[in-house]
Amino acid sequence: MRAILTTFLILTFIMAATGQSTADDYSAEFGKWHQERMENLRSATGWLNLAGIFWLREGENTFGSSGDNNIVFPAGKCPEKLGVFILENGKISLLPAAGQEIRTGGVAISGKTSVFPADKQITMEHGPLRWFIIKRGDRFAVRLRDLEHPSLATFRGVETYPPDTGWIFRAKMERTDGKKIPITNVLGQVNMMDSPGTLVFTYQGTPYRLDAVEDDGKLFILFSDETSGTDTYGTGRFLYAEKPGGDGLTVLDFNRAINPPCAFTVFATCPLPPAQNSLPFAVTAGEKRYGEH
Repeated sequence: MRAILTTFLILTFIMAATGQSTADDYSAEFGKWHQERMENLRSATGWLNLAGIFWLREGENTFGSSGDNNIVFPAGKCPEKLGVFILENGKISLLPAAGQEIRTGGVAISGKTSVFPADKQITMEHGPLRWFIIKRGDRFAVRLRDLEHPSLATFRGVETYPPDTGWIFRAKMERTDGKKIPITNVLGQVNMMDSPGTLVFTYQGTPYRLDAVEDDGKLFILFSDETSGTDTYGTGRFLYAEKPGGDGLTVLDFNRAINPPCAFTVFATCPLPPAQNSLPFAVTAGEKRYGEH
């Protein structure tokens, strides 16, 4: 009876927060969310079209489709010599090759142009190719997209566990302002990330704790569980939650646990769940394993 009452109270809390009135409403809302997630993966800024990540060296880095460039773009998608990136003390400029047009924001680049750092990310374009600069630790790279990438044609979506309101929890955040936790990425780099708090929720009568970091105005939780490496992605999955209100409460909806970008491409530099975020039970909710990356 206590378990039923607890589930009822949590579901009431969720429905009040989201405007949902029945479990059927939740299933419909989950279907809409999942469809939007698939569309985002297929979009021009999604993970399916990544075609390369190229680490820059200090000085000049030539690029184009010819194999004798420092950075080799896909054959047939651009000229043999498209341009050169110049990395100088953490600043990066782009110089198009003679007679070649590279555009950004719909405008052709004229002469040597600074592309990093910038107030906002600068995306460069030529034909179906799009690329921009990323920084990982003290290293810089060109991340390349191909809007005609074969993965877009073969993608059939990501399988999920059936939506289940039993995997929605009310969580209390214990604030840890000023705390930083080490997050390692797949390159082995360690970044100290701000952790605004630890989320505490109860599963089958036992409290569990997950350290959160911040991403784009939301709480970002990297976690693993007993499905990791079998039914779900090997290193773990990602989960987002709204920041808590004045009562310190938020919602953890594991139905919306997603694969990291590394499930879809070898050209991502995914963060890995910290050891303390390993849950000792199977979270049979959210996205299942995709691909072989």
